[in-house]
This record gives sequence, C-alpha cells and structure tokens, in this order.
Amino acid sequence: MNYFLTGGTGFIGRFLVEKLLARGGTVYVLVREQSVDKLDRLRERWGADADRVRAVTGDLASPGLGIQESQLNELKGNIDHFFHLAAIYDMGADEDTQQVANIEGTRNALTAAKNLEAGCFHHVSSIAAAGLFRGTFREDMFEEAEKLDHPYLQTKHESEKVVRESCAVPFRIYRPGMVIGHSETGEMDKVDGPYYFFKMIQKIRHALPQWVPTIGIEGGRLNIVPVDYVVNAMDHIAHAAGEDGRCFHLVDPEAHKVGEVLNIFSDAGHAPRMAMRIDSRMFGFIPPFIRQSLKNLPPVKRLTSAVLDDLGIPPSVMSFLNYPTRFDARETERVLKGSGIELPRLEDYASVIWDFWERNLDPDLFKDRTLKGTVEGRVCVVTGATSGIGLAVAEKLAEAGAILVIGARTRETLDEVAASLEAKGGNVHAYQCDFADMEDCDRFVKTVLDNHGKVDVLVNNAGRSIRRSLALSFDRFHDFERTMQLNYFGSIRLIMGFAPSMLESNRGHVVNISSIGVLTNAPRFSAYVASKSALDAFSRCAAAEWSDRNVTFTTINMPLVKTPMIAPTKIYDSVPTLTPDEAAQMVADAIVYRPKRIATRLGIFAQVLHALAPKMGEIVMNTGYRMFPDSAAAAGSKSAEKPKVSTEQVAFAAVMRGIYW
Repeated sequence: MNYFLTGGTGFIGRFLVEKLLARGGTVYVLVREQSVDKLDRLRERWGADADRVRAVTGDLASPGLGIQESQLNELKGNIDHFFHLAAIYDMGADEDTQQVANIEGTRNALTAAKNLEAGCFHHVSSIAAAGLFRGTFREDMFEEAEKLDHPYLQTKHESEKVVRESCAVPFRIYRPGMVIGHSETGEMDKVDGPYYFFKMIQKIRHALPQWVPTIGIEGGRLNIVPVDYVVNAMDHIAHAAGEDGRCFHLVDPEAHKVGEVLNIFSDAGHAPRMAMRIDSRMFGFIPPFIRQSLKNLPPVKRLTSAVLDDLGIPPSVMSFLNYPTRFDARETERVLKGSGIELPRLEDYASVIWDFWERNLDPDLFKDRTLKGTVEGRVCVVTGATSGIGLAVAEKLAEAGAILVIGARTRETLDEVAASLEAKGGNVHAYQCDFADMEDCDRFVKTVLDNHGKVDVLVNNAGRSIRRSLALSFDRFHDFERTMQLNYFGSIRLIMGFAPSMLESNRGHVVNISSIGVLTNAPRFSAYVASKSALDAFSRCAAAEWSDRNVTFTTINMPLVKTPMIAPTKIYDSVPTLTPDEAAQMVADAIVYRPKRIATRLGIFAQVLHALAPKMGEIVMNTGYRMFPDSAAAAGSKSAEKPKVSTEQVAFAAVMRGIYW
C-alpha cells in the first residue's frame, strides 16, 4: 500500500509513519523545502531509505498543498490512504494562524486528496471539535457542539465540518484526546496540555516534603491519552474494512478530573498530594458578575498573571480547568475489539511521562543559569571590593566577563585589586570613593554613568559593623550615626543615583548585603542591625514601586563570614563561619536568580520564631548575649590576650551556626 501524510514529521506523524512502514508500504510525506533535512534525520530513526519514505515538497497553506504537477501526475491513483495530521495543536496560538493552518489547510488537503484520487481520506481532528459541550459527546455527534468561542475550539470544529461537507473521496475522522508522550518511553516534543502544570508540581516538591498534604482544585475532566495508543488505534481503524464515513474517539472513556491528574503526576514527581481539592461549584452561589468583577480587579489580574508567567502556564489554559465534556468511544471500542490495542492507565505510565519531561522538556533546562550568561558584557558595580566578601564577589564577576566597576576608600589597595583582576583577564574599572560621604557617592555615580552609560547590577557591599552592648554605648551615639551613614545612607545614595538609568533601560538589579542579625534581632549589634533593617525596608518599598519596570532587589541576610570586619572580635576565631568565597556564591546566586531574599534556614526560623513567639525568641537571644562577653576593645581594654572559649560556648555557636553573638 501507498500512504500520503501531511504532518508526517510532527509528533503523532513520526510514530504513525513507523507503523505504516511496518505494513510494507511506501510513505509519501509532505514537507516544505526548508524541512527536507528534518525528514532525512527521521529516515534514520525509522531505518528507511528515500525509496520507502519519499518527500513531496509543498505547503499546507498553498492551494492543493502546492504539490508540483510532475509529482501529482506520478502519484495520481496510487495513494491508498491519505492521512491529514498537519494542524495547529496549540491553544495559545493566535487566531489567524489557527484559521490558516486548521481550516484552510484542511481545504487544501481535501483538494490534494481529490487530485490524487486517494482511496480514503483520514482526518485527524480533536475532541476540541465538541467545544465546551456539557455532558457526554458521542462519536456520531457534531452539530451539537457548544461554546466554540475560543479560536482553537472553533477552528478544530470548522476543519472537521469542511471534511464532512466537502470531501470528494471516502473519509474517516479521528478525535484524539489530549495527546501526551509515549507510555513506554515518555517521548514528547513540547510542553502542552497537562505538562503546563508540571512546573507547579516541581516547585511544590522543592518547597515541601512529600508527606505534607496540600490544597488544590478539583476541576473538570482532562481526557489524556498517550501517543502510542492514538497511533496504534488509528493505524488499526484505518485498515479496517467498512468503516468509511464514521468518526472515532481516541479517548479515555473514564477520564480523570483535574485534581486527580495533578495528584497522579505529583506521585510521579515525588511531590505532596493535594489532599483537599476545592470544587469551583462550591462558589456557584456567588453571582457570575461578582466573580468576574473580582477577577478583573487590577491587583488580582497582576498577581494571577505573575503566577502563571512564573509557572509557564498560558492564561488561555485556565479557561479549560472546568472542562465539562465526557466522551463516549463505543465505535472505537467496537473496531479495536480483539486487536489487543488497549488504553493504558495513566497511573501506570505517569512516572515515565514525568521522567522524560524533567530530563528533556523542563523549561529551566534551556535557561542559562550561569553567572557568565547573566553578567557577561554587563556593567556590575561592587562597593567595598578590596577585601572580604566584596573582593570575592569582584573576582567571580571579573571571571564571568562582567564590565566590573569596583569602589573603595583606599586608592592603593583599589589599584592593587584592579591590577590583580586585570592580570586574570578581567575588564575592571576602579574608582576611589568613601561611601559614607554623600558628595563622594554622587561623584562616584556621575563618573560611572559618564564612563559606562548605565549600571545593570549594583552590589551594595560596603559596610561597617559595631559589636558593643548598649550598656557600653550610652556615651557613643556617634557609633549609631556613622554606621547609619555608610550602611544605609551610602547605599541609598547609590541606588537613587543609578536607578534613573535602570528605569530608562527597563532593567536593573540591586543586591543588598544585609545581615542575619536583621532576622534574629542580634544583641550587641543594635547599631548595625538597625542600619541594615532600614536598608531592607527601603528596598521593599522601592521594589513595590518598580515591580513593573523590571528593576529588582535582592536582600541577602548574610550569616557570619570570616572577613577583616570581624577580626577584632577574637572569640569569632573559635566559632563556625562562612568563607568569603561561600558568601560570594550567595551573591552570585542572587544575581543569577534574582530572588527577593536569600537567607539561611536558621535565619528564616529565627524570623518566624520572633513573629509567632517573640518572647521565646527574646529568651534565646538573651541566653546567647549572656553566654558571650563583649570584646576587650568594646569594653575599652587594650588587652591583646585571646579570650578563652568554653565547650559550652562552642556547642552553642555550632547549633546557632552563622548567628552573630
């Protein structure tokens, strides 16, 4: 037998061609000239040469598929089965594209089948042809379709209507459900249908252990079928005698509800199950106009859009969550009886589908999450870049190919660092600045903008820390003033200076090196924590104003890091600390992923404890305060003797790793 296929190089088509070749026939595949190479690669997959799988150049949008006269004459009367698979299977595609591909493409395919005098025209339609019919849609139903407002539903219905009314040769119609990957290999070519929710399941898995129950939705029924079942059924029915003029549902007659599908794939992805599923019909007592008004509130629309965008779910998909149609498949079951072709249970192959998606289709696999991919060729400013965290960050950014701008107070040290980074191939620009001096900050901003035009990333790292009990600070108000001057006012001056250029280019990122002390309310660090808390609060307010301008803020509540800043406190030599390189990696992650906050789990726990049980948090911090003394310098002593550290202090610091005492 000889076969002609449109869409033969598509997802369903490539599996169908393999089945048809097994029958010993010759397969002719319509391809555009620019897609001939794709067919060559598929021949290798099928193990077929150019004599078994022949290319017919043409185009779905051209009259008669644009088949050349010479090829038309060669094939006329020699095609036993004409399979029309080419179409747009994408609910997010624009209306004009779907009109051309689904309706006009079908008309052109019918013309080609007539010109070729094909034995039978096999039209691959979709359950979408039923629209949003309420109830059970049978295979002999068509005109009964309802609510065809969506372009995908409308064009699939109209294309099937064209076949029913205009086909000049015998025809058969197939309506597959939502076609997903192969039930044995998981192979799939794109994210569509239920795959849109896989990223949400993955994020929940990362956030919660599998045993934590969650709340989800119930929804309508998703009629999911694997591609191998669709192809096996279609191949068998196409070659069955006496079935012309009929329509066949290649569906799951006992389709799962949305909530059930999500739980099945949650199990496959080792994510928590949705133990409680909310049915939207619970809110049926609310008048529709009120529900619609709530949906259209600007904050609700913005929030919904942001969540869907983060999860990669097209907004149009949400309108199908309460899909109302069930599908009868009696004709299909009748023809397949005794063939051995059965629909596998979703529960039995969901893990295969998930595994293939996570290894091959997860959108995050195709994002450049490297520091180099994020900052190469971009202007990155690091303050306090000549030692400690700032120097480690500068080294990473220089290595990643950033246009690195570094600033610090001491000219000599600044020049040494710049020379060292340039020797390693870095593109480094060093500008002297005392970031506690507002006029110096303004000069720094002007120089950077004059020389580089804009700033893409600002790392506010320059800072001052003072470890001194309040009882020893009553006569040292200047400690609070100078700490605030550098940690808060200096950082704000830079943000306000660089922000106009960021807003103009609609891109910018500010990374503020804050402190775990902001989360723990660390004793002895009231001046330092207050200045960092002020910077945190400013950043939250600014982020709310510029959220829609793509200018973002990340606060890093940095735990204790072994830097020159903590060197005067000798007791820190005996407690666990991060290295500057570990701290710099936190900054790199902030630049790449742009989270709102980066903090240790202990820091977040402390923040939650202070919110839920503030007295308990206060007692824990007071215990640490009493356990660790002020440094000799803070107490006004000039003793250089290293303080003795008890095993109790070491154990306490180990449990409270990274917290300042």
